[in-house]
Amino acid sequence: MSYAVLFPGQGSQYVGMGVDLFEARPDLLIDQADEVLGWSLRDICLDGPDEELTRTEHAQPALFALSFALWEEFAGKVSAPPAAAAGHSLGEYTALAAAGVFDFATALRIVALRGRAMSAAADAAPSSMAALIGATVDLAEEISAARRDSGGQLWVANLNAPGQIVVAGGAEDIEWLQAAGRSLGVRRVVPLKVAGAFHSPFMASAQAALASGLAATTPVTPAFSVWSNVSAAPVRREEIPELLAGQVTAPVRFSESLEGMAGTGIQTFVHVGPGDVTAGMARRTVQDSDVFVINDLAGIDETIKSLTGEEEEGPV
Repeated sequence: MSYAVLFPGQGSQYVGMGVDLFEARPDLLIDQADEVLGWSLRDICLDGPDEELTRTEHAQPALFALSFALWEEFAGKVSAPPAAAAGHSLGEYTALAAAGVFDFATALRIVALRGRAMSAAADAAPSSMAALIGATVDLAEEISAARRDSGGQLWVANLNAPGQIVVAGGAEDIEWLQAAGRSLGVRRVVPLKVAGAFHSPFMASAQAALASGLAATTPVTPAFSVWSNVSAAPVRREEIPELLAGQVTAPVRFSESLEGMAGTGIQTFVHVGPGDVTAGMARRTVQDSDVFVINDLAGIDETIKSLTGEEEEGPV
């Protein structure tokens, strides 16, 4: 049974997420989390309001904490560890914590710092992101480079799946792209509801703050391969702080990571955390792959049965 676990990033949050997890793991999600964060994770997740949960400084710690708690419940039941892991943007921290690189409290502190720093960077200048549906990476790069050559600010930010590329840039640049997209060969330009131009030079101040925080950590060698968003390759322990700091200004090469894992023989992927975004990316990127979703406690047993081929036992 060779499989990889995938963890979601910002955007998968919703008010009401994690009801079962807060009941099952108050030690992790209430006691530890609130002590680290200085605010009630449970209240934000269950009561919102949506505009509070969606704020970068709240959404990132919330998604990390719930995804990690769900991972621990899954890992405690499955018979074999994953062969590899990856996370989309923020989800990379969950993947690293799942592999034992950081403990929960340390990772949550870093994620909280990341969320605050990225929020501050986004507030510094009007910026945004947009998905280019039907565009190739080469076309997205060509459009972005041409816009920069003409004085604009536009960069490729996320390589999510074939035909699904995300760019980041100034608010005016995203508006220009919406108007010009069809004439440039993009089937559809979809503006994203995000606070700023993540994974672009707009996040330079966040990179500096994060690098300072990561310098105080001592990463442990991963228990299984964790694929980096920056390099689209398994990380080495000694390069983890630099890669994580650089991640906020570099493109998320998620589809390349999925292809790389498939190249090692992995054809089964398990999304662990709220939503199912990374599951969709895996299906689009790795043809004929088996993809499962665990976004609550009820999904764990069903997924394990599918992974192992075991049938549920009848009454005795």
